[in-house]
Amino acid sequence: MRKERKMANKVHPQALIPSAPCYFTSKQETFTIWMKSLVLSGKGCTVFDSDGHVVYRVDNYNCKDSNQVHLMDFKGHVLFTFFKKKFKLLDCWDGYRASGNDEIDRKKPGFQVRRKFRLSGHACRAVVRSDQNQSRQYSIESNWTSKSTCRIADKAGVLIAEVKRKQSENGVVLGEDVLTMVVEPSMDHSLIMALLVVYNLIISRM
Repeated sequence: MRKERKMANKVHPQALIPSAPCYFTSKQETFTIWMKSLVLSGKGCTVFDSDGHVVYRVDNYNCKDSNQVHLMDFKGHVLFTFFKKKFKLLDCWDGYRASGNDEIDRKKPGFQVRRKFRLSGHACRAVVRSDQNQSRQYSIESNWTSKSTCRIADKAGVLIAEVKRKQSENGVVLGEDVLTMVVEPSMDHSLIMALLVVYNLIISRM
């Protein structure tokens, strides 16, 4: 665990603990995603905000292709739980937002992400449901040349988040497991992170 945290400090210097996380802001937010778990031998990722705070974690103690995965905050409290559904041709995951005691209601999935057929790269379709039984649709897409880059857009094609390889202050492109995620204003970035986690599960990157 100590070794993993030391490596995390290299990904984002002086990784800190936030006092009160806020998942919905009015300005554009930039995050660093390290595609590794802080838990030794675990599968997952660690997410830092622009100040170096650890804001999200995925620590999957099982092997890849697990059928149940959790997105947690920096303290390890579950924010979302994802369950894989079996279809003959398409991968599909249901996502559930956890309550204050980490429990979920399996009768009401908050969103569903399903792989789409596409010849030019990886693509998924996400349907997010609100408490008023209304739904919003998003697309998550990348090309075949790099799994490290993807775009999330709404039904009208408006970009709401983008993920790319991270560059250092000197312009050096870091490894494929160190990414930058930019989330546009007025978005729930915990939900965006949840969609991105499922996308990486579908393309077998996590």
